Amino acid sequence: MPTPPELTDRERQVLEAVIQSYVETAEPAASRTISRRFGLGVSPATIRNTMSDLEEKGFLFHPHTSAGRVPTDLAYRVYVDSLLQSPVIKTAEQVLLGEGIGGASTAIESILRRAAQSLGVLTQELGVALGPQLDAAILQRVELVRLASDRLLMVLALERGFARSIYIELPIEIADDAIGTVGAVLNERLGGLTLFEIRSSLAIRLRDAQAAGTAAELLNIFVEEGEQYFTNATRSDDAAVVLGQTSLLAEHPEFATGDSMRQLLAFTETPAHIADVLRRRSPQPGITITIGHEHGDPRFDRFTIVTAEYHFGSLSGVIGVIGPTRMPYRKVISLVGHASRLISDLL
Repeated sequence: MPTPPELTDRERQVLEAVIQSYVETAEPAASRTISRRFGLGVSPATIRNTMSDLEEKGFLFHPHTSAGRVPTDLAYRVYVDSLLQSPVIKTAEQVLLGEGIGGASTAIESILRRAAQSLGVLTQELGVALGPQLDAAILQRVELVRLASDRLLMVLALERGFARSIYIELPIEIADDAIGTVGAVLNERLGGLTLFEIRSSLAIRLRDAQAAGTAAELLNIFVEEGEQYFTNATRSDDAAVVLGQTSLLAEHPEFATGDSMRQLLAFTETPAHIADVLRRRSPQPGITITIGHEHGDPRFDRFTIVTAEYHFGSLSGVIGVIGPTRMPYRKVISLVGHASRLISDLL
């Protein structure tokens, strides 16, 4: 994103006031309203001129039906980067979030579902969670299971209780003892490696393995096609994307019209698109925030995404919220950060 224009101290004060007013009321901010509410020590006329300067610099714009002004994506970016006070989570919110995420089940799917729901309720945005990326997961054991004369199931037992299943189509029938032989070779050569290491070096690791008959045929299948099998093993399906309650987003005035509501429903009914955008973002230490057009996808132009990574062992995933760019950023950032720490502790 291009470097935003420099702001004077007065412009920063007025911009922060406009954003705060708009986030709280969803109404375009007028100079008289800013003067009355925030007591900046200058006249409404001075504020109006400053707002005009901010509009020329790309920080504010005029909705066509209003005399007030609304922040742009650039305004929100400057706000979260340099104007926002340090986020501090309230004690009551800490308790509610801890109670919401904690529970009897310690399975990661259950923890992420509870986290997305709890974050959504507390922020009044759409909670979202992604299961961990498995590239860094360590392979503990491979099991090859015959399903039919021309089909195998490869089960990968990974660290932290994860497992992935991959179907393998066979051009010829492979003898049962050959399947056992190849399974032993895979465990010997690949056990203890990450899926990324396996994917990037599988052919080299298997090329000199000794086998005869149909075992050699099956090994050759892994040499030639194994990289794709292990690539498939690291891909998450739509079920790995956990969403909170869409109804919370629907209550925002941004989605009050029929067209905007239909866009919202279409947006939340495509979790694969949400997962793709989340994974394409460059994670930052702590909190990652992308706003409007920064997503590079027109379907997300009206949204802000606030996320943090959670960690357990060598694996990591994402927890956060999606909402309109008109968002209470300080509250959301504090809750998302605390949620990521709670999830990491539970795992």
